[in-house]
Amino acid sequence: MLALGGMPGAEQHCRNRATDREPPMRNDRQPDRPPLTTGAGWHRRRRGLAPWLLIGLYVVIGLAPLAITWLRGHPRQGLAHDLSSGLVMVGFAMMLMQFLLSGRFRDITGRVGADITILFHQLIAWTILAFVLLHPFLYAVPGLWPDPAQAVATLRGMFGSDALRSGGIAWWLLILLVPMAMWRDRLPIRYEIWRLSHGLGAAVIALAGLHHTLTVGTYSADPWLAGFWVVLAGLAVASLVHVYVLKPLRQFRHPYRLVSNREVADRIWEIQVEAERRPAINFAAGQFIWLNLGHSPFRLVEHPFSLSSTPADRPRLAVTVRESGDFTNRIGEIPVGTRAYVDGPYGTFTLARRRASGLAFFAGGVGLGPIIGLLRELVQEQYRGPVHLLYGNRVETQILYRDELEAMGKTLDFRLQLILSEPPEGWRGPAGELTPEVIDACLDGRFPKDWLYFVCGPVPMMESVEATLLARGVPARRIVSERFKYS
Repeated sequence: MLALGGMPGAEQHCRNRATDREPPMRNDRQPDRPPLTTGAGWHRRRRGLAPWLLIGLYVVIGLAPLAITWLRGHPRQGLAHDLSSGLVMVGFAMMLMQFLLSGRFRDITGRVGADITILFHQLIAWTILAFVLLHPFLYAVPGLWPDPAQAVATLRGMFGSDALRSGGIAWWLLILLVPMAMWRDRLPIRYEIWRLSHGLGAAVIALAGLHHTLTVGTYSADPWLAGFWVVLAGLAVASLVHVYVLKPLRQFRHPYRLVSNREVADRIWEIQVEAERRPAINFAAGQFIWLNLGHSPFRLVEHPFSLSSTPADRPRLAVTVRESGDFTNRIGEIPVGTRAYVDGPYGTFTLARRRASGLAFFAGGVGLGPIIGLLRELVQEQYRGPVHLLYGNRVETQILYRDELEAMGKTLDFRLQLILSEPPEGWRGPAGELTPEVIDACLDGRFPKDWLYFVCGPVPMMESVEATLLARGVPARRIVSERFKYS
């Protein structure tokens, strides 16, 4: 893993190598070759809705109940009452949409990226929580004047009413569910238990909210609104059935088995699985999968890992895993022949549908996993443009696939920089971290705007590298990265 301090020597070494032995880096001021693309991996269609379309769908669905209410000509009932009803209807509609967003539907979120999807899901969740929290209090606002005790009595009556009990259950559960999801890493429970409780809690909120809406809601007698809520709730429940029943059942019918488990660096293992019956999944180099090793697919014991193999390696799929948690600390003990299940692929850390005259990769530690898959694909397709890799680790024994990386120069126009923050005595490579000075020196201070820049590693390293690239004038759309934490 890379640290973020500074250590003398790295930038000077990169500068010496660049000026003494390496050809100059082509940039956007040297347009002597057209933008290049490579083979099938670059032209693979990315499944999913465009980001603007996904946001638009949320807006349309969220505002739909307000539009139905307006079209049906329902009379106004006072500002506070109308605002309360409007906010909770928009919030409930968006909450039901959350089921589709979090259900790993590639045809919906496949083009957005895991990190953006999670961030969007969280932002919407906070918005929903705010809207729903305000709902009962806005009903009580008219009673604040001239006697505030009347507002308090209204609230007590609402929360104590048997008729409103389903709404109260949904209200309190939502207050509990959202913070638990946001600060899940601080909870003393395993990811699998949290995931199951989160899904069941969301289902209870949806059904209790639906009951409240259809029985005592302000517009509960409107058949159009009732139909809208039933359809939307039905889609939400169907998405849960898909995630917890249909998808595991499909995985059960298409198992994989572990065919290789080898240590490729200090406390880092390469896991290879192979489809037992049908062809392995189609994927693009750089994507990730959810991998279940040795458990039933219905147990939700699965973990996200980036693929380090290429589509040409099928039917085998390879992932590179660092020992770092309850599951991964025992990864080397899993025997060959263990039954495995795969869900995927996911992610946008790929070359698909992207054009570039050159490529620069920045990897930290096991973050080389998806990048080595991309590099292997470039080798297989004999990519003709310049390729740079800046790869940082703490110590030399953590360097992944070193011999393979050093051999890539035989096929590619490839420059490799191995950077150690704690180098051994006699280390001849750069020593330090991926600081702005090191990046400038290793890339000759040139940052072509028609290149692609892939960044993967520890979050602090990624943020530092991305900030450096942006400060050097690289357009944000030319920087490719995904940062997320599921478990």
